[in-house]
Amino acid sequence: MTMIAIQDSSESQGSAFADRVVDEAVRQAETYGWRAVRLSEVARSLDLPMSVVLERFRGMDDVSNAWFQRGWRAMLAGKPDTFDDWPERVRIEHCLQAWFDTYAAHRQVTVAMLKAKAHLPHPHTWVPMVFDLSRTVQWLREAARLKARYGTRRAQVEEMALTSLFLAALAVWSTDTSEGQRRTRRFIEKRLKRGESCMRWVPGVAHRRHHAEAQL
Repeated sequence: MTMIAIQDSSESQGSAFADRVVDEAVRQAETYGWRAVRLSEVARSLDLPMSVVLERFRGMDDVSNAWFQRGWRAMLAGKPDTFDDWPERVRIEHCLQAWFDTYAAHRQVTVAMLKAKAHLPHPHTWVPMVFDLSRTVQWLREAARLKARYGTRRAQVEEMALTSLFLAALAVWSTDTSEGQRRTRRFIEKRLKRGESCMRWVPGVAHRRHHAEAQL
């Protein structure tokens, strides 16, 4: 799969403009609900010509796409110097929680965006969402610096397991009102600990590393 580029908003005036539109849309959604937000009203609130906004956003689905790219950026953000020394389970947990933390202050709006994308009568939104989910998992693997190469059996198993974990954690997070998202954090931690023991039996990098260590 070809990964699309993620550009830091601080490096581009275009991205800064997009962020203004997205922030205003989310602000309005907190008051009126996501489905009630109109791109024309967003443009008017920002005192921007609608024609200028349409050059970047064809509709509200494009706005939500830009919103979800922030989660990808958060997962890929700079890591502690010792990150490579952490167990894979801990690296995955760190990156996955970064995604959820990005949207913690606007959880209900974020969930509403996802529901709007998943609306079955609108295949133009839910079909691309399937590919966005795949990209999210791919970026999660990249961010967590998992070593199995794409296309290998281990990488395929990791992708399936991480997809299942992400969707399950998303379901928990969507109703998580605990302080600091504790319920989501505990869920992710427990699932990853359980999955860690299962992944030991999957052929791949870990087995080769352990075999090499045994030869020393």
